[in-house]
Amino acid sequence: MSPIAPTEPRLAAPAAANAAGAVARNTTVSIGSSATLPAPATVADAGETDESLFEHHAWLYAFFRERVFRDDTDRIAAALWPGSRPTDGTRMVELGCGPGFYSCSFASRFPELAVLGIDQSARQLDCAKTKARQLGLLNCRFEADNVLDLSHADRTFDVVVAARLFTVLPDQERAIAEMHRVLKSGGRCLIAEPRYVFWASLPLFAMWVIASLTRLNNGYREPSKATVLSPRDFRRLFASQPWSSVKVWQDGRYQYALCEKD
Repeated sequence: MSPIAPTEPRLAAPAAANAAGAVARNTTVSIGSSATLPAPATVADAGETDESLFEHHAWLYAFFRERVFRDDTDRIAAALWPGSRPTDGTRMVELGCGPGFYSCSFASRFPELAVLGIDQSARQLDCAKTKARQLGLLNCRFEADNVLDLSHADRTFDVVVAARLFTVLPDQERAIAEMHRVLKSGGRCLIAEPRYVFWASLPLFAMWVIASLTRLNNGYREPSKATVLSPRDFRRLFASQPWSSVKVWQDGRYQYALCEKD
């Protein structure tokens, strides 16, 4: 998953990201391990490089998504369509789809859906397209786009899904605004985010280790530690848009929000 576009002047870095990037680029950091890693780029540095860990180590993030992270397909489906199925032709978009795990999972389970997966990383999208092709999915496609400035028109989709998107995203409120904008009236948005920094940071840590061992550190823009929102900040995030209803809950290592649009 690589939802971060190269920094533009209008983007504001959150305090957590500023703190994570306080170490200068020519120093090293240790992240809960004896391994010593190249210091990550700060959000401010992102304008100096387009390099992404999710692009250069797509295979490793795909491994975590397929083999390590929890599969929330059942939980998400039950929240979006309690006791029922989506109607024929329902348009779903997954933001920050990465290797296409959820896009393919929903397209496979619900043939009546038209699923679009969006990500910034070309290699993550290659993984997603390969997965869809191997599964023979004709109702699932993928495209490159910026979740902070989507190319789609207002009121395009019936359903928006995003999982683990905010762990590396510099402007969560702007992403929420885009979700609200592209949702149709009566549409639903489901967001799933980790609750604990350690578990959320595992793929980032692993990718930084590989970058260090292979000497492919080119000043990647991702931090070494994931951003995890407190329950209070997670709930407060959705107040930035005029949703008709917002339901927030926790289940194990994840927190969820189901938002409906008038």
